[in-house]
Amino acid sequence: MQERDALKGPMSSPGFKLMSIMFKVRDLFRPRSDVLNEAGIEPGSVVLDFGCGPGGYIAPLVELVGPSGRVHALDMHPLAVHEVKKMVDRKGYGTVETIESVCPTGLKDNSVDTVLLYDVFHDLDRPDEVLREIHRVLRANGKLSFSDHHMKERQVLKRVAGAGMFKFVRKGKKTYTFVKTDRRVKVESVAEQGAAPDGNSAAFHCLR
Repeated sequence: MQERDALKGPMSSPGFKLMSIMFKVRDLFRPRSDVLNEAGIEPGSVVLDFGCGPGGYIAPLVELVGPSGRVHALDMHPLAVHEVKKMVDRKGYGTVETIESVCPTGLKDNSVDTVLLYDVFHDLDRPDEVLREIHRVLRANGKLSFSDHHMKERQVLKRVAGAGMFKFVRKGKKTYTFVKTDRRVKVESVAEQGAAPDGNSAAFHCLR
């Protein structure tokens, strides 16, 4: 079974490098910790940064979750994953795992406390697949911290909460916070539906 892309496709290498430089300049003037403060991440939390890019949020996330927490950094672009891996090795971040994927996370059901979805949603080709995967991996009442400067508030609320998988709880200065509801999606868990033909239940979930 061939995986369907949930994103429109990775940008070119020169485009990615330019974006990385822009992000580094941005982070000097607008620290990412200011954004993460709205997510309410606590020590010991498991966080998924979906669409992590070159890793601007990784360092502050590591500090927030502490040594007992875990950070999963996912991106479809090989260069993004490579940049995060270099950072992890250079700084000795033992609590960070990188995932190269367009949608399937490979994470267990109900295993994540908070998912970050920042400036990614507008570029998703199949956003509902990504939302279903996020819903699957989030624990009961887990949080989705969302931001996308390409979308107006009305669009954000309709697209994220419209399917009933997430409930909008508050708007901050920079992000929207949603919590997972108990709505049952088409493929909710391995126990109920069984694994995919290749044994990868997470990938199967994103392909439905």
